[in-house]
Amino acid sequence: MNPEIQKAVEAGKISEVTAAALEHLSEGTCIVHKSWGFGKIAKHDFDFNQIVINFTAKPGHSMQFQYAAESLKPLAPNHILARIAEGADKVRAEASADPVKFTAGILTQNNNRITQDEFTKLLVPAAFKEPEFKKWWDDTKKLLKKDGHFAIPTKKTDPILYRSEAVSHSEQHLAAFQQARQVKDQISALEKILRSLDEIADHPAQIQPVLSDLEDSARRNLKLRTAECLTLISLRDEIVERGKNLQAGTDALTLPAILLEEQRNLTALLEEIPAAKVKRALGALQEAFGEDWSAKALTLIERGSSRLVAESARLLQEHQRTEDLRAALDRAIRNHSISSAALTWLCDKKERSRKDSAFRELLHPRVMSAMLSALERDQFNENRDRKLHDLIINDMELMPDLLSGAELEEVREAMRKLLLTPVFEDLNKRSLLGRFVRVFPELEALISGERTDSSSGEREEKQEGLIVSWESLQKRQEEYEELINKKIPENSRDINEAASHGDLKENAEFKAAKEMQRMLGRRRSDLEREIMIARGTDFANPDTAQVSIGTTVTVRDTTSKHSETYHILGAWDSDLEKGIISYKTAVAQALIGHKIGTSVSLASETGERPVEILSIDAWHKN
Repeated sequence: MNPEIQKAVEAGKISEVTAAALEHLSEGTCIVHKSWGFGKIAKHDFDFNQIVINFTAKPGHSMQFQYAAESLKPLAPNHILARIAEGADKVRAEASADPVKFTAGILTQNNNRITQDEFTKLLVPAAFKEPEFKKWWDDTKKLLKKDGHFAIPTKKTDPILYRSEAVSHSEQHLAAFQQARQVKDQISALEKILRSLDEIADHPAQIQPVLSDLEDSARRNLKLRTAECLTLISLRDEIVERGKNLQAGTDALTLPAILLEEQRNLTALLEEIPAAKVKRALGALQEAFGEDWSAKALTLIERGSSRLVAESARLLQEHQRTEDLRAALDRAIRNHSISSAALTWLCDKKERSRKDSAFRELLHPRVMSAMLSALERDQFNENRDRKLHDLIINDMELMPDLLSGAELEEVREAMRKLLLTPVFEDLNKRSLLGRFVRVFPELEALISGERTDSSSGEREEKQEGLIVSWESLQKRQEEYEELINKKIPENSRDINEAASHGDLKENAEFKAAKEMQRMLGRRRSDLEREIMIARGTDFANPDTAQVSIGTTVTVRDTTSKHSETYHILGAWDSDLEKGIISYKTAVAQALIGHKIGTSVSLASETGERPVEILSIDAWHKN
């Protein structure tokens, strides 16, 4: 025993127990405290019966002998914290040189188990900066998973385990399958078994029992978890194909049998299975439905999501049913019944760029009309899949491809429909209209308000949009903002809440909310169209040589000699009590263009009445 410690015991300053503990807390010893963390013993002060410790965050801290003996845990010289204290650079070099050995050493020092959070706290920031550690740990985990000595949990709060004897991946996965109680957990284990199938030395002996358990699980859960069971059977078939001397049971479930049994819910069922299993499931259509298989595949294209459409189309083409597919798509386009997913696949840039595409002739302005119908249908049904919407906006070559070689009148009709649709925001709509005009400059009249005389082919001015006051334009814009940001979202919430009550056929609240949705959609469409063609003005400096927009006109009835004054303002301005009328009204249209002293006929309730224009002045706001 240290002579100084022995003297302290003999003098009765410390107990034998404390003395024994102090023997392991000599000067220079690295320690750890549950509150203050890592530190290093600086010295023993026997005059004051205390130890001085240099904690990382609290250097020169004094602690009484007895309390130090009870609360300080000495660390071995090779402990990770002690090694970091000696040189963090050296520790980082060791970790980088052999991550597996380095991690095993830390686990061994912690009873072969440590959580990822605890592991991180040991090394960050003492040895690693956080970004540097994250990259190192991500790479290290991949190596640890390949090494059979480690068990890496998915949760950070669960411990990483170190085994003295290595366990193969296949053995881990087989054990995981046997322990799984949920179908989804069985699927996860089977996918791992499939990936490590080559590692299993004796396939039949180890795998065949798994196949039997798999089939039992599929039968038990088929009605309640059909999609998961379909995935189970698909995995079983892959294992049998790749394994040696493996086979399914004589009365085992098969993919074709499940598809045939669930044919009424085929689309919904196939939507639920993982994307990697869709191709195998579709491959069973022919065996399941015989000659009717192609009709089922076409139905999937009509109703399915993007991935189901793509895989079904591929299957039909592989089996020389391309013409059936082309005809079905053409028919659906003409009837405006084609889905957004099918249109997204048909108009995909890669599909369009294929020189041997059998569907090139379908790329026609009518496809644009079908797209708008599909998007409006999706909006009504609250379908949140925006793939088609984003494709139309982002693919700058789509419009030229669709318009190429089209007749002017066909393009004009598609453009009119685009002008009226509520599915695009104003800026996006303007961008799309611009793409039309770049291909067909003569269609700029539909935007500018001009028209083309059908007999002469010459353009003549009709009206360049709507002339409106700034005040009325602001009111329209405020109404639009309230519609978009308040009324439509509130209506969507009302629909969802009403739908949650069930029994939609007898649900009056749901029907009322859906009717309101239609009304709001129509109003949104009207406002977007009106705002897009509106031109705001303050009516300054009107032409007072004749009646024009922005003038105040006084007229006298030539029969009754009664005088009336009209203020002719914008399309949305009207206040009969103040004499303000829109230039779009019949009275204004009859007066516009006439000078002082001119006689004009104005419409009245009893017919027409003659009036004389007495004065024309610039309108001034009161």
